[in-house]
Amino acid sequence: MNLFNSIASEIGITYHNSIPTSEMQKITQSSAAYDLLRSIWNDQIELYESFYVLYMNRANKVLGYRCISQGGISGTVVDPKAVFQAALLANASSLIMAHNHPSGNMQPSEADNKLTKKLIAAGKVLDIDVLDHLILDTNNFYSYADQGQMN
Repeated sequence: MNLFNSIASEIGITYHNSIPTSEMQKITQSSAAYDLLRSIWNDQIELYESFYVLYMNRANKVLGYRCISQGGISGTVVDPKAVFQAALLANASSLIMAHNHPSGNMQPSEADNKLTKKLIAAGKVLDIDVLDHLILDTNNFYSYADQGQMN
């Protein structure tokens, strides 16, 4: 069988934004991102780890969000391709990523630090700014940006 003669299917994409730009929420600080993320996070934030991303335009107005992954009690797998696929489809200029720690420990793990650096580097290649990485629970959050760790 010749691989070049195989049938390829076309990928169809639909994008619809019904929110006028004037009504889109603008994120200017980590606490605003936390408040928005808590409003969209499911009610099982203390049961298992999930990873969400907020996608924004050049004016830091939120275009939308996506749950990238849901895992177990102590971790979740994040595929950078999935993070940036959604960013590219939404024509996002920047993003804020977030995940929860069901344990309530707000300190980043070594895996959190490695993932953050990896996604910052990927964003630079694609000209998509990774503005922050939040670790959150029901009442509190840790911001990489607030701690000067987004380089």
